[in-house]
Amino acid sequence: MQKKLLLGDEAIALGAIDAGLSGVYAYPGTPSTEITEFIQNNLVAKERGIHSRWCTNEKTAMEAALGMSYCGKRALVCMKHVGMNVCADAFVNSAITGVKGGLVVLAADDPSMHSSQNEQDSRFYAKFAMVPVFEPGSQQEAYDMVADAFELSERLKEPVLFRVVTRLAHSRAAVQVHEPVSENALDVSQDSWVLLPAMARKKYAALIEKQPLMEKAAEESMYNRMESGSGSIGIVACGIAYNYVKEVLGDEAKVLKISQYPLPAGQIRKLASESDAILVVEDGQPVVEEQLAALLGAGYPVKGRLTGDLPRTGELTPDCVAAALGKPSGPAFDNAKNLVGRPPQLCQGCGHRDVYTALNKVLSEYPDYRIFGDIGCYTLGALPPFRALSSCVDMGASITMAKGAADSGFFPAVAVIGDSTFTHSGMTGLLDAVNDGSNITVVISDNLTTGMTGGQDSAGTSRYEAICVGLGVEPGHVRVVVPLPQNMEEITRILREEIAYEGVSVVIPRRECVQVAARHARERKATQEKADRK
Repeated sequence: MQKKLLLGDEAIALGAIDAGLSGVYAYPGTPSTEITEFIQNNLVAKERGIHSRWCTNEKTAMEAALGMSYCGKRALVCMKHVGMNVCADAFVNSAITGVKGGLVVLAADDPSMHSSQNEQDSRFYAKFAMVPVFEPGSQQEAYDMVADAFELSERLKEPVLFRVVTRLAHSRAAVQVHEPVSENALDVSQDSWVLLPAMARKKYAALIEKQPLMEKAAEESMYNRMESGSGSIGIVACGIAYNYVKEVLGDEAKVLKISQYPLPAGQIRKLASESDAILVVEDGQPVVEEQLAALLGAGYPVKGRLTGDLPRTGELTPDCVAAALGKPSGPAFDNAKNLVGRPPQLCQGCGHRDVYTALNKVLSEYPDYRIFGDIGCYTLGALPPFRALSSCVDMGASITMAKGAADSGFFPAVAVIGDSTFTHSGMTGLLDAVNDGSNITVVISDNLTTGMTGGQDSAGTSRYEAICVGLGVEPGHVRVVVPLPQNMEEITRILREEIAYEGVSVVIPRRECVQVAARHARERKATQEKADRK
């Protein structure tokens, strides 16, 4: 046994390796990215040949992990919360097929939207799919729970959702770790996961029959525990929120800590019988609060986000928990009002800057134009000084929104999408546009990496022209430019030509991300210096 200082993400990654992981499947997304990166760089993972390459999107990640589980191996799927929307089809159906090797689906939620479009709570997906959830409250629990999640997955033959939030994923603590165990043996014994209706109905009934087993596991879980204390208010504290309660009340709290779901109904009823009311403290949406109101009946007072005792949106803090409990909070940071807002912006020298400069110059020649944007660091083109984008909804939406605008008769309809986002979920929209002969111009701003999440590999690097032509775009209308100030005349000329073309056209400005280019230069220098020393 030894202790290591780990991020929550790193604790999860190391916990998975030490629990006999055979493969991690993921698409990068903050705050989940560091899990896969840790596994990619871990010596034990390299020695074992643990699969750890990035996937094109979260759906392909979920399906590949399901294939590994089918062969008896333990697999981990990692994504941020909005990635659950992408893999929902496979995730929900995996509960009906069941699993063989342990399958843990990690969803990193982002309360307060530090780097996200919404605050959705992934626990809803687990309730929808009727599978267990683990929600650690500390880095140590994050490490320990992974092995328990794999074990429960194999015991119930069901996938398990592992939910964390940004504050846990990106904070550090000392974690006691153990020696890694060996991987599962390959098991390709006969097993049918075919969800034809007649078979699916039987498997769905089997999933329903497992619900009491999941509830029993939660009731008996070491991660769900009752702590006695004074006062008339009982507290249900979920995951990381347990820390805020303890910081405010210490050992005074009469609290039921919940980190494994389904809810332990017996323990909740016991807490309710000993309390005049219950305050539900959960980081995210009022998932447990709603369930408690149903479980305890309309006459029992359940407080939380829905009642206004805690803020309806954003991350919880010790201060807001203290306010809900009628306790004094810590000193406020009064100087915050004197700070000047500094919104994020594109890096100096970034190729996206030249793309937006060119687009604004060309499109200003039209009386009323709109640029439909997408998810990536280039989304910052919506902010000053460019103010170029009119929309950014979800991964891949730029192309299909431009198509819909063109279908309505709008012109010019221009979409801007990044290289990684294009392969994630933009290709199907481009195919729709080709099939309809839509009058749109698609700009695939290719910085040769997945820039926003730290420079991971992009799935389609060096293949974007071939992909576009393969989807049916006329080869003469797939144009590549180098976004640099000295090339502005060429870039604007090509944009004018392709916008004027009546049909689907694609312009690919290609230049390596300046941050990744600098990193590559440092790596080359270090390699050369090492060679020189020899």
